[in-house]
Amino acid sequence: MENIETKTDEEIVEIVKNENKESYAHIIKRYQAKLIRYAEYLIGDPDKASDAVQDSFIKAYVNLNGFDVKKKFSSWIYRIVHNEAINLIDKNKKTIKLDPDVDFDSGINIEDTYIKEELVSKAHNCLEGMDINYREPLSLYYIENKSYEEISDILRLPMGTVAVRINRAKIILKKICQTKR
Repeated sequence: MENIETKTDEEIVEIVKNENKESYAHIIKRYQAKLIRYAEYLIGDPDKASDAVQDSFIKAYVNLNGFDVKKKFSSWIYRIVHNEAINLIDKNKKTIKLDPDVDFDSGINIEDTYIKEELVSKAHNCLEGMDINYREPLSLYYIENKSYEEISDILRLPMGTVAVRINRAKIILKKICQTKR
C-alpha cells in the first residue's frame, strides 16, 4: 500500500469514507496548525481559536460524505473554520470598529514587493485592529497564501469583492501599522 503521507487531501478523504476512518488523523495533522493560526487571526483568542478548529474538524468529519472530492478539501475545511469563527465572534458579540478616518483613496501603490513584505511582517501585530470583513481576506491571502479564487470559495464572495476587500484592507492595515509604531 502506498504511503498515505504522499496522497492528496481528496485521496485521503476517499480512504476515510471507504476504507479506514482512522486516516482522518492525517487530515488533522496536515491542517491543524494552519487552521488554528487562521482562526486566531479572526477571533483574537488562541483558546477560542483552538476550540473553533476542533469543532470544525468534528463537523467536517461528520459531513465528510457530503464533500465532493472533485473540489479542493482545503477550501472546504477553511470555510468550515470560517463559519465556526464567525459564530464564536457573534456569540461573544465582539465587534471591531472600522476607523472612520481611514482614507480609501490614498493613491499609494502598495503592490510593490517592499510594501508587500512589510505588510506581511507587521500583519501579526496590526490585524487585530481591523474589521473582520477586511482582516479575513487579507489573512487568507498573505498569511495562508490562498489565491483570490480560493478566498472566494472560502468566504463565499465574488472574486471582485475579494479583490476590493484585500485592496482596502492593505490600505487600512498600513494606516493601523503606521499608528502603532
